[in-house]
Formats: sequence, structure tokens, C-alpha cells
Amino acid sequence: MEIDMRLFGIALGLAVALAAPVDALSLPSNGKLSFDVVRKGKDIGDHSYRFSGKSSAFTVNVETDIVVKVPLIRTTAYSFKHKSVESWKGGKLQQLSSSTNDDGEPHQLKTSNKGALPASLWNDDIVRSGKLMNTIDGKIISVRAADLGSETVKTKSGIVSAHHYRLSGGLARDVWYDGEGNLAQVMFKADDGSTVMYIRK
Repeated sequence: MEIDMRLFGIALGLAVALAAPVDALSLPSNGKLSFDVVRKGKDIGDHSYRFSGKSSAFTVNVETDIVVKVPLIRTTAYSFKHKSVESWKGGKLQQLSSSTNDDGEPHQLKTSNKGALPASLWNDDIVRSGKLMNTIDGKIISVRAADLGSETVKTKSGIVSAHHYRLSGGLARDVWYDGEGNLAQVMFKADDGSTVMYIRK
């Protein structure tokens, strides 16, 4: 069975919003967010954010490491590795650099603020704008966000009260944010109809 992770749109969840200042309260108090990437009930990798510095000037390190195995024979069908660094000052993105290996296809990006938040989903400001910057190639696309209300989300650390939004347009994602505006869960449909989720640890 041939599996191409591009059909998952896994190119990093992507993110949205104009370059309005980010609320300091939306930075995780413990300095990190970590997720299991799950498809068809199986763990296929990890996605994480690490924050350093102060709210007035901070850095976000984003990392995704995914390996899809062929059932039964367990050989690697696809691998995706991505690392990016976001530099923020005064609540605005100053610079973003990223390195991606998409199943053997390399990508490098270094860019300044293009008037859109980087494609990383960690902050709920994405739902208040219609622009998105892909952190792999720097392209800007348009999105829409529908407010689906408050829900509870199961994480590896317990139940979290969260707000559910559905992104559409250039990016189709369901995203949940906790009371501090931090990412709690991501869900989307792969091209093969399977469900891919980011489940917070």
C-alpha cells in the first residue's frame, strides 16, 4: 500500500492571522505544548512547541516528526520532519526560519513578517483573521473560521475545557483552544478519508 503524507495535509497544520500583537496570556505557563499525532487510532509521530524568553520578546521552536509504516511488513512508507524557529518582539513576529524533509524532499525557509502569523496553530489569534502563512514555503493563503462553541477535550493529562473552531478555505482543520488560548487539539480528514488528530500530552 502506497502512502503519501501529502494527502494528509500534514505540512504543519498551518496557521492564520494578521500581524496583530499576540496576547501574552496565550503563552503556555510551562513553556511548552506537546502532542501525539494519531491516524486510524495509531500513533504516527510527535508535534511540539517550546517557548523561551519573556512575553515581550520570545522564541517558539516548533518540531514535527512523523513516520508512517506499511501495515504487516512494517517498513517506512513515509517520513516527515520539520523544525522551525519563530522570533517575536512586542507581540509581533520578527522572523521565521524552517527546515523540512518531506519524505526526502528538502525545504528551507527564512522570512520576515509578511503580515500573517506563521503556520503553527499554537495561538488562537488564527481564528480572528483570514490570512495564513505556510511555514514550509512562506506562501500566504486565505482561510475562514467558524465558531462551533465550547466543548471538552480529552488530553493525555485529563479533560480540558476548550473552544472549537473550524477552518476552511485554503486550509481545512478543526482546532480547539483552551481557556488561555493555547492549542488543545487538532483534527482533519486525510485525502483517503482517515482522521488525523493532534492529541495533547
